[in-house]
Amino acid sequence: MYKIIEKTQLADKIYRMEIEAPDIVKNRKPGQFIILQVEETYGERIPLTMADANPEKGTITIIFQTVGQTTLLLEKKEAGDLLPHLLGPLGKPTHIRKVGTVVCVGGGIGIAPLYPIARAMKEIGNRVIVINGARSRDLVILKDEIDAFADEQIVCTDDGSFGRKGVVTIPLKELCEQGNIDEVIAIGPPIMMKFCAATTLPYKVPTVVSLNTIMVDGTGMCGGCRVTVGGQTKFVCVDGPEFDGHQVDFENMMLRLGAYKEHEEKAAHKCKINSR
Repeated sequence: MYKIIEKTQLADKIYRMEIEAPDIVKNRKPGQFIILQVEETYGERIPLTMADANPEKGTITIIFQTVGQTTLLLEKKEAGDLLPHLLGPLGKPTHIRKVGTVVCVGGGIGIAPLYPIARAMKEIGNRVIVINGARSRDLVILKDEIDAFADEQIVCTDDGSFGRKGVVTIPLKELCEQGNIDEVIAIGPPIMMKFCAATTLPYKVPTVVSLNTIMVDGTGMCGGCRVTVGGQTKFVCVDGPEFDGHQVDFENMMLRLGAYKEHEEKAAHKCKINSR
């Protein structure tokens, strides 16, 4: 059992949760994720990237958005409650190295897994620019935490209620046009990562994306997370979650994700009715 130490609401349907998991903390590196199950006898297993870790306290931090049945169940948990199953760290960690200037692009909840990566890139000596995108002001998260280490943070909102109005690819293109960008790391909705990769391609800027596919076991056995990268089949849980964004077949990935969307929405609706 894994004890929830603290739970904080960051924005509408977005929560930060600190969980006691000393064995995972010992081996955790930026870019890796965990798979958790909220209830002992029922419910799906979902992957969540670790947004932070505290070796002294033996805790990991996850940030999640309530979008489906399992995250709705997780939302109902409070400090002191226990989670029955927590597996990790999983996946290959981010290749943290000094390259020069790194632009980290986070869309929506994607800024959470991007946060430890951007911080690690800064700690090793890179110049780090973070583009933090959200639909509106009330959904912008981790701004103060990122300001504490980033050389520059550009906040974008779709409706213009905070920061710059527009999508994250607008400032990303501007930075590419200015030159001297050595690497881009993008995490967010698949469509956002697709267009980030398309934006950097003409400028030949290496671009890493962290994929958020359907995942069951996290060991490469189920095949649910398979994607096509450079014409080859890869499994996000063991080969990723990070890949060369210019090589990912986003169309195929989004098609596979769409097949699960209707089922997920129906399950979440049923869960809400049963919880009344």
